Amino acid sequence: MELSDANLQTLTEYLKKTLDPDPAIRRPAEKFLESVEGNQNYPLLLLTLLEKSQDNVIKVCASVTFKNYIKRNWRIVEDEPNKICEADRVAIKANIVHLMLSSPEQIQKQLSDAISIIGREDFPQKWPDLLTEMVNRFQSGDFHVINGVLRTAHSLFKRYRHEFKSNELWTEIKLVLDAFALPLTNLFKATIELCSTHANDASALRILFSSLILISKLFYSLNFQDLPEFFEDNMETWMNNFHTLLTLDNKLLQTDLVSNAIQFLASVCERPHYKNLFEDQNTLTRICEKVIVPNMEFRAADEEAFEDNSEEYIRRDLEGSDIDTRRRAACDLVRGLCKFFEGPVTGIFSGYVNSMLQEYAKNPSVNWKHKDAAIYLVTSLASKAQTQKHGITQANELVNLTEFFVNHILPDLKSANVNEFPVLKADGIKYIMIFRNQVPKEHLLVSVPLLINHLQAESTVVHSYAAHALERLFTMRGPNSAALFTAAEIAPFVEILLTNLFKALTLPGSSENEYIMKAIMRSFSLLQEAIIPYIPTLITQLTQKLLAVSKNPSKPHFNHYMFEAICLSIRITCKANPAAVVNFEEALFLVFTEILQNDVQEFIPYVFQVMSLLLETHKNDIPSSYMALFPHLLQPVLWERTGNIPALVRLLQAFLERGSNTIANAAADKIPGLLGVFQKLIASKANDHQGFYLLNSIIEHMPPESVDQYRKQIFILLFQRLQNSKTTKFIKSFLVFINLYCIKYGALALQEIFDGIQPKMFGMVLEKIIIPEVQKVSGNVEKKICAVGITKLLTECPPMMDTEYTKLWTPLLQSLIGLFELPEDDTIPDEEHFIDIEDTPGYQTAFSQLAFAGRREHDPIGQMVNNPKIHLAQSLHKLSTACPGRVPSMVSTSLNAEALQYLQGYLQAASVTLL
Repeated sequence: MELSDANLQTLTEYLKKTLDPDPAIRRPAEKFLESVEGNQNYPLLLLTLLEKSQDNVIKVCASVTFKNYIKRNWRIVEDEPNKICEADRVAIKANIVHLMLSSPEQIQKQLSDAISIIGREDFPQKWPDLLTEMVNRFQSGDFHVINGVLRTAHSLFKRYRHEFKSNELWTEIKLVLDAFALPLTNLFKATIELCSTHANDASALRILFSSLILISKLFYSLNFQDLPEFFEDNMETWMNNFHTLLTLDNKLLQTDLVSNAIQFLASVCERPHYKNLFEDQNTLTRICEKVIVPNMEFRAADEEAFEDNSEEYIRRDLEGSDIDTRRRAACDLVRGLCKFFEGPVTGIFSGYVNSMLQEYAKNPSVNWKHKDAAIYLVTSLASKAQTQKHGITQANELVNLTEFFVNHILPDLKSANVNEFPVLKADGIKYIMIFRNQVPKEHLLVSVPLLINHLQAESTVVHSYAAHALERLFTMRGPNSAALFTAAEIAPFVEILLTNLFKALTLPGSSENEYIMKAIMRSFSLLQEAIIPYIPTLITQLTQKLLAVSKNPSKPHFNHYMFEAICLSIRITCKANPAAVVNFEEALFLVFTEILQNDVQEFIPYVFQVMSLLLETHKNDIPSSYMALFPHLLQPVLWERTGNIPALVRLLQAFLERGSNTIANAAADKIPGLLGVFQKLIASKANDHQGFYLLNSIIEHMPPESVDQYRKQIFILLFQRLQNSKTTKFIKSFLVFINLYCIKYGALALQEIFDGIQPKMFGMVLEKIIIPEVQKVSGNVEKKICAVGITKLLTECPPMMDTEYTKLWTPLLQSLIGLFELPEDDTIPDEEHFIDIEDTPGYQTAFSQLAFAGRREHDPIGQMVNNPKIHLAQSLHKLSTACPGRVPSMVSTSLNAEALQYLQGYLQAASVTLL
């Protein structure tokens, strides 16, 4: 694509169309942009547009499109084509910082994100001058430019908060600190002085405070990995400046500045080498009184968010989103101080909690905010260690959580009016979620009907919290790792629970509420067959919801839980009555057809997984409705999207498992198509295991004669891949495949096909791959397949006993005994860039595995062999009967003593001897 006016005009028109609310106009425009984004100069056209277009809407749209393009394509993935040519990469890096700093803030933010995405891949090795360019801009004196640099640095360095410690990470942080620590400290001091100079200028303070926010965020990121020597000399200065800021009139300060300053104190007080800064009782009391208590208050902005922007409120309060709040920061500071000063801090706050509760009791309708602050203080004091999954895992023993729950939480929830004091209701429900491991089960069981009742609350926050709390309770495990609540204990509430959950989806603002849908999924999972009488109604509601959201999928978590709930409905019902599968097909297929025809990319992998589950429920041949779909599943375009691959392979496996004869007879011309898919997958390091899944199903289920003409070519393709690009993952899959082939077609057939490709190749495969590598195989079924396959090679392959291959017989037996008795070899060569099987390159719709559509572990050997060790002993006995004297001689002369001892144990267990 040339950098021409005509191309800029075309791009402008298509960008405009992507903003159209009508999917008929928007989707084709999105598809067009997707089709041309691989062309050279495409990203440079976007940058030119966002710099020179006269239309602000187009400028912003171009910046968002550019950022998403970088997100999808910048990373270079091994075995995948480079999606951005080198000339474009160089040009982008040469211009983007200047362009970002000279753009309006809305565009600056998008380009800043793009820089951080590029930086994650290229900084510092491939972008060494980035830091210098950024630091030099501090001298500009222009705070629009300075804040642009700080914002970019924050997006680039905040990952240091989450990454695991490593020498490589510390080397990178040291490089950043060498260049950044002094200029950042000087900028901080200068900005603090400017705040004093402009103390009466609100607009100037707004800009300066936004700089201080970003500086404190950077300081937090650069200190997170505990490299103290860079800031230690100035720590008391930083502390005093932040402390002074926080004791100013709170109303003058921006929330972000306050929360980041408190967060800074919280991060410092947790470090052992700064403990002395907080030891004085007066310092502790001053921080508690002047910093923590005022910032625990439920402010007007919190109230506004609670009522009018519930989604954002929940994200901040429940999930700890990136957007900091004063209350969250104050809670973190309480927890930080309790690390070394738990007794004194608990003592200071106990008085505050009691006085706040007394004020509330005097006049609840006026003083409810006092109780809200008291609950927050108790929660912060009691929470020593917490995870999203398990709530509080370690609590402050100085706080009686059960007593507080009974006296101050339950009474609010027992109130008949679910719409009264919604903030306190939300606090109480959150308390249950957080301290569910500390509150006795009998109190939690009392809470269940109260939470169900609060699903009807008008407040989105309250009914979302109620759904989330139910979901968390239903997930809890008891002492024996069984579910804490049984289906029988929840069964009395089943009807009202399901009714209120589905009604809650009709409340304003909650039509796609992920907490409600997750609670629906979890309720189905816990209650199992107790939901069967309600399934006809529920599946209708779920199908209607699926149809509605498929028009414009926007809530990925909600969508995922919805599909999980659909899968549970199918599993639970069809387990009791397999014939009911046709009812689900009638309900779902019309919607599925619409999703596939409209190419709703986000839903297609889900549809394939649900179809696999339905197809696997059929016990006999494949219904014709599925066979009509089969040819379409082999179309190359479907396999271009990495997110589709696991679901498509799973669906093809279901076809092969349930209808191999139908495919062999009615769709014989499709076998080359299946093998074409296998060939594409096997060429990719990221997806080769999926190719083997498909190949194993073909070998296991297809009639041998339908595959005969392709067998040799299959092996040639595998050997080519082994020669060109051997990885541990490939070898493990290859070993399972050749042993499955051996079990299916016989040991002699395996030897003959190898030697038919190249003389003596069978010996090379034994010596170079099977014997040295079989210890790497993982998974019980996979190990069983290899054990039975190798047993066949040892005992049912005549050339192993009377040709040059005989010398490999004992080493092969030794490796099999090793597979049985030695730990799995999970080492990976240093030079091997191992691509994890979960890795999905780029931004494309990632594959999301549905837990409740999961394929049951399939053992192709099944009952044919129950115990592979006994099977080996019996097979060796049979071989020794056919050639007396030879087997004991080979075993006793060449097998090492430990392996021989294990083998004698197998023979004794099988009650056989070697003749």
